[in-house]
Amino acid sequence: MLTTAQESVIAATTPVVAEHIEAIAKRFYPLMFARYPEVKTLFNAAHQQSGGQPRALAGAVVAYVQLRHEPARLDEVLGIIVDKHVSLGIRPEHYPIVGECLMAAIGEVLGEAVTEEVADAWGALYEELAGLLIEKEARRYHDFAAQPGGWDGTREFRIVAKHPESTVITSFELAPVDGGAVAEHLPGQYIGLKLAVDGDTVHRHYSLSAAPNGRTYRVSIKREEGGQVSRHFHDRLAVGDTLELLPPAGHLTLAAGDSPVMLISAGVGQTPMLPLARQALEEGRRVVYLHAARDGEVRAFADELDELRKAHPTSLRVITIYSQPRAEDAPDHVGRVDVDLLSKYRLDDAHCYTVGPANFMRCVDAALETLGIEAERRHHEFFGPAESLARVA
Repeated sequence: MLTTAQESVIAATTPVVAEHIEAIAKRFYPLMFARYPEVKTLFNAAHQQSGGQPRALAGAVVAYVQLRHEPARLDEVLGIIVDKHVSLGIRPEHYPIVGECLMAAIGEVLGEAVTEEVADAWGALYEELAGLLIEKEARRYHDFAAQPGGWDGTREFRIVAKHPESTVITSFELAPVDGGAVAEHLPGQYIGLKLAVDGDTVHRHYSLSAAPNGRTYRVSIKREEGGQVSRHFHDRLAVGDTLELLPPAGHLTLAAGDSPVMLISAGVGQTPMLPLARQALEEGRRVVYLHAARDGEVRAFADELDELRKAHPTSLRVITIYSQPRAEDAPDHVGRVDVDLLSKYRLDDAHCYTVGPANFMRCVDAALETLGIEAERRHHEFFGPAESLARVA
């Protein structure tokens, strides 16, 4: 617990730190990678280059200062951070590294403004935050390892099936090399993967695109032209190849109850929507499944959705929106998702789940707000772990 003097220093200096927090975060990562190159594998290089990860760190630090005395909201933010950390395998020994480099970055950016008292107070604040996260993560690791099919650390899985879903998205079915059971996940969650690419160890998160079955996990990955890992999956990995998995995690899960569900996605953002739709339909809930894509060539899971619609003809409605349809395409709508389109298909009292690129998410969120759909009925996730953390924090 911070002392009264430390609390006073934090309160007095937070505006200055908040003003410079992005500069601090941008300095923090190069500094940490230079001092501790072994931790670089835990971070997504694309998110570093885009600024997503520095913005996420900035958002988390500022959010913690603001929410320390709001337990419910703080628990929500910390829960999302814990999800990301568990799926990366973050352990207590990583926290001193972050603390050392974060304080060094603050010192470099703020210079003489960082007195001994300021350094002491912000160091104590970080220790407080680190202690909370370590405790929550330890509990999560223990609980997952204790459940049937769970494990501690990483577990080796083998690709047992590789199936193209569209011209840009391919599904990979993964089964444990040891032949044991697989712990169930919640529909809508993602999983952490650890693999070697061109001699380097990399970590990635991918949504689990199939319902839990106790035997395998399925991830469906879009081939990004500039994506080192996605191209590795598409071009190099084959049935029989192995990689390591970490525990499933994520908060994009179905709200309890019998309310209708509206699933709104674009591009590869569709991947967590499939298990969410199956769960909702199994619970007897009405589902509107609205998906935007460029055209029918890149749209994934068409056959799977057709089968699901046939199995639930009165409960499931699937709507496709193509921005650039081909002559042979027959989407329900041409253009983009907007207020008029959402108002046409909205269900009273529905919970709305949205996944897609950042611009798509902002437009859909604005449209839902215009329609008067309250925040607690809007559940969303950006593509990347950094962006989603920054959004919530």
